[in-house]
Formats: sequence, C-alpha cells, structure tokens
Amino acid sequence: MTHDLKKHHRRSIRLKDYDYSQSGAYFITICTYNKECLFGEIVDSQTHLNKFGWVISEEWLRSIKLRQEIELDEFVIMPNHIHGIVIIIESNVGATGRSPLLKGPKPKSIGAFVAGFKSAVTKRINSIRGTPGMPVWQRNYYEHIIRNERDLDEIRQYVINNPLKWELDTENPKNIKT
Repeated sequence: MTHDLKKHHRRSIRLKDYDYSQSGAYFITICTYNKECLFGEIVDSQTHLNKFGWVISEEWLRSIKLRQEIELDEFVIMPNHIHGIVIIIESNVGATGRSPLLKGPKPKSIGAFVAGFKSAVTKRINSIRGTPGMPVWQRNYYEHIIRNERDLDEIRQYVINNPLKWELDTENPKNIKT
C-alpha cells in the first residue's frame, strides 16, 4: 500500500501563527486511547475516580509546582477524558527547570504542558498496571483559546456540569456510533 499524503496527512487544529506560549487562558480536553473508560465512572451524575483517576488528579495539580508559568482553573476528570482550563501567566522565570527539547512543543506553551502531563500520567499508570509502553492517551488534544470573561464563564460551567451530562456526552462509549 502506498502512502497517500492527502489521505494520511495529520491536520493541525491549532491556529496558524498563534503563539501558544503567550499569556492567556486555554480550555483543553485530553482523551484516552480508544476512548477507554480508564479513570473511574459516573454514578448519580458524580465522578467516582479509581486509582488511575487519582493519578490524573495528582499529576494535574502537581503541574503548578513544576511549571511556574501556569495557573489551573476549573477541571474535571471524566471516565475517559479530562477537561481543564489552563492559564499561562507572564513569567520572567528564565530557565524552565526542565531539559531543553530538541524537537516538540515550544517550552512554556500549552503544548509543552500537555506533553509533560501526558508523559507523567502514562508512566505512572503503566507502572501501576505493569504495561510499559502501552498508550494511555490518544494522539493530540483539543484546545480552545479563551478570548474573554464571558467565554471563560461559559467554559467553567461546561466543565463543572460535565458529569451531569455524561449520559449524553459524545465521549461516552455508549453514545459512540460505529
């Protein structure tokens, strides 16, 4: 089979020429590999995390200790994805305290944050379940640049109310059409 560039080309959902390391608020969603419900379950419209879900929570919150350039706002861990608001703040911190990347996302950017978070979570979950090298996350992630207070308030409500809407959620495996 030959490689068809039009068919097999991964298109970026990122805004062309936008600097994702600039100050601002970003809404991100990261989904599990094959949308596997790996982090817990929704019971009576509330998230009940399992041990992998607690890893997600710990690593998410640990991010602000590792990255002085970010603040965290609302977030919710769902059975097979996480939604969160990440704020990049003005930072004159200089060195990042992390190894320089030869290739990959720009340091101190949303991409660098997501890459580090996904890597830390994957390593811990695979250690717990004894599956080194197994994927935990799907490739890429969804992001939305939050442009104003109204947008921020609407996204906060979406995040907070996400467990209430799990039965209708397009990420719920029960709702995925094959």
